[in-house]
Amino acid sequence: MITELSTEARKIYSQICQDNTKLGDLRKIAKEIKKDHSLGMELWGTGNFMCRQLAILLFDKKLLTQELLDMLFGDMEEHPFNERTQLSDWLMANQLSRDKKTIALMENWEDSPSVLQRRLFWYYQARLRWTGQTPPPNTSRLLEAIDEKIQEEDPEVQWAMNFTAAWIGIFDHSYRARCIAMGEKFGLYRDEKVSRGCTPNYLPEFIRIEVGKRK
Repeated sequence: MITELSTEARKIYSQICQDNTKLGDLRKIAKEIKKDHSLGMELWGTGNFMCRQLAILLFDKKLLTQELLDMLFGDMEEHPFNERTQLSDWLMANQLSRDKKTIALMENWEDSPSVLQRRLFWYYQARLRWTGQTPPPNTSRLLEAIDEKIQEEDPEVQWAMNFTAAWIGIFDHSYRARCIAMGEKFGLYRDEKVSRGCTPNYLPEFIRIEVGKRK
């Protein structure tokens, strides 16, 4: 209940639960507060989308155990599709990818019972490649897993697996033909309509366009 919040949490709740609140506003508030795990958990407990995004910025990554993360991801599942994927990606970008302990947790989520955790396993693998970091020597195994599992996966996970295959094909020429062939084989997103100037998710086109940008 909002009435049970501390004075500080209630003040923040009133401040950010507005239709015109932007992520930049949340970052500004988080910069002023700095790390405050208890306050973050209070805000998370409101169930409000904006409060939960701010809470992620306030969390202490050293306290993000697998048990706590299971609870957080379970809470995310209660949100609409776009909100839950945004929350999980925000958590990865601002917390999980910044500490060796939480990176190790993500690297073990390939077969997690949580859809969002499986999605982040793959999204993190893609991120290693598109951000220019040196990826681990697991590319061949990842492609084998994608080939084997992608058709049976949930849509959120399918997208992340496809995204990973795309960035493997873009940055590793030796696997490019294999990734393009995989896209043709499964046909995921082949008929998807995209806005002008946007990169399609269909693997052959995704890879062709992004490789072309880098020539």
